[in-house]
Amino acid sequence: MKNSLSRRQFVELTISAGAGGFLLPNYTLGLDKPTVAPGKRVGIIGLDTSHSIAFAKELNNPTAAADRPNSDWAGYKVVAAYPKGSNDIESSVSRIPGYTDDVRKMGVEIVNSVDDLLQKVDVVLLETNDGRRHREQAMTVFAAGKRVFIDKPLAASLADIVAIVEAAKKQNVPLFSASSVRYMNGIPGIDRTQVVGADTFSPAVLEKTHPDLFWYGIHGVEALFAVMGTGCRSVVRHNTPNTDIVIGTWADGRVGTFRGTRTGKHTYGGTVFTSNGPVALGPFGGYNPLLKDIIHFFDTGESPVPLAETLEIYTFMEAADESKRKGGASVLLDTVLKQAQKL
Repeated sequence: MKNSLSRRQFVELTISAGAGGFLLPNYTLGLDKPTVAPGKRVGIIGLDTSHSIAFAKELNNPTAAADRPNSDWAGYKVVAAYPKGSNDIESSVSRIPGYTDDVRKMGVEIVNSVDDLLQKVDVVLLETNDGRRHREQAMTVFAAGKRVFIDKPLAASLADIVAIVEAAKKQNVPLFSASSVRYMNGIPGIDRTQVVGADTFSPAVLEKTHPDLFWYGIHGVEALFAVMGTGCRSVVRHNTPNTDIVIGTWADGRVGTFRGTRTGKHTYGGTVFTSNGPVALGPFGGYNPLLKDIIHFFDTGESPVPLAETLEIYTFMEAADESKRKGGASVLLDTVLKQAQKL
């Protein structure tokens, strides 16, 4: 990002400018609802994150620009949204009124509950910024049998993530979760079979209600797994107030590292070491590559990221927390996962 803005700050400034009539296209100011084909009605849970506005803005944009071949997004439109949302994370709560007005102007109906939403939509974007609410909200969506994308963090504890993944499997409801940084420049062209190691980095600002890396470090950790694949056996974490360095050792002997920053210019990137030489990652390229995979998921019910990989990503981060608690000792992912499965 330019001018030392974080990815989230950049998006919020863009949306803020749009809400003032500068960047937002003409969405008919809520006078007409989008015309949507059967099976294409999208519902959003949670208007406390800029991601909700970015997705709605793209899906409900009536202008098909020539340089955006996916601008019609296969006919999917956001038709309803439930605003809540975090109850007590101020940076999230304060966004809800403004973001609610923004999506209403895009022709989106604002509803009073998740149950109300599920009666009006075919598929769901669970965007609530507060991962502590995801388990309850996801279970309601699963009970309705709706395909659902759950934005990061998948939940605010590994135990909740295990419960969500198991419930999706048990109820046979397609589930997809991923960070948009998984799609940053350089990653899509990587052949995992050629990867011998990788280093990634991202902001890792903390939120006291969530495990350290779940809140924002997830971005760089997911980028690491996007190129390394699954099979991490153990992690060691070096922590200071300003920086985290997490070293993962894979079962085949490969090593991958994540650097999380809390000072300086926040950006996203890394280096992948392949049998053919190093490949630079970055910069972050926006939300549309992720949205393309979400639409494919809604169409097919096939998650672009296997749930086993998503579960290992969060187990890696929980193991990093355990390493921190143990003063930087090596921690086995299997041990951490088995403890979460008992809760």
